[in-house]
Amino acid sequence: MTQNTAAAAKLVSSGKAASTHEPRFIDMAERYGLIVALAILVVVFSILRPETFFTWSNLSTILGSQAVLVVITLGLIVPLTANDFDVSIAYVMTLSAMMVALLNGQDGWPIGLAVLAALAMGIAVGAVNAFFITTFRIHSLVVTLGTGTFLHGLTLYVSDSMTISGISDGLMNWVIVDRLLGIPLEFYYALLLCILVWYVFEFTAIGRQMLFVGRGREVARLSGINTDRVRRGCLVVSSFMGALAGVLYAGTQGAADPVSGVSYLLPAFAAAFLGSTSITPGRFNAWGSAIAVYFLVVGITGLVFMGGSSFVQDMFYGGALVLAVTLSQLVRGREEQQF
Repeated sequence: MTQNTAAAAKLVSSGKAASTHEPRFIDMAERYGLIVALAILVVVFSILRPETFFTWSNLSTILGSQAVLVVITLGLIVPLTANDFDVSIAYVMTLSAMMVALLNGQDGWPIGLAVLAALAMGIAVGAVNAFFITTFRIHSLVVTLGTGTFLHGLTLYVSDSMTISGISDGLMNWVIVDRLLGIPLEFYYALLLCILVWYVFEFTAIGRQMLFVGRGREVARLSGINTDRVRRGCLVVSSFMGALAGVLYAGTQGAADPVSGVSYLLPAFAAAFLGSTSITPGRFNAWGSAIAVYFLVVGITGLVFMGGSSFVQDMFYGGALVLAVTLSQLVRGREEQQF
């Protein structure tokens, strides 16, 4: 009997050895395909437009200028991991930037206090979203859409629908003016945040709980996880990161536009879903999201340099969102998403 067991084990082992090569290649292609696609885009546009695209000035601008979008995308994937939407995050960003401009540029607050007030607003909005979603069992998409629309109206009211300038040079220096290796500091802030989100998702208990809640709330609850607390925390963190993105935006522009955040929402969702198909396929993850942001931005920048008109951006982002969700579903095995 022992000989039969040993023979069976040997047969299974040899079968695995013969069949793991192809799945391993497929797994590598899924994990790093987006990185390869990004590299191909860079090479193609560099060949086609070497005098404009393939310059250090352009590449450093791409890396630095998209830090706001990276932060918003990272904020989105936190509640998405727990199977909640936060479409108010872009409006939190806009109000945050406007608060910095009004408090610092018009009312003379120290820039530090203005930034703290904007971040506190983000936490408060996240708490309001979490209260209505978890207390009254309203779908997160409905609540955050309503909250975001309310914040949009509030931003238009406090700004009188005007762009507000006069933000302290100190904030601009710490965000866009001062550089490290020729790249604005805001890129490194987004990079540090990406590392933090990655660490929480991969190496902490709360990261695992978020994943369990997202995969099945009832099962997670029966396993002893306080699902409402996890969801509330995710929504608060998302709004906080939206407010942080607003601070970076204010520092990048030196002013606040009352409708600026709307243009960030669609590309952030596209990057979040596209990122879930790479690095850790089937899961929203920090590195995949960051790479997806730059994949989308490089594509649009290259098309613009090739002579594309302004409508190319909307077409590219809209098409990318549908494609990203489709690829995400293929990675998940076409499992129906219960949002």
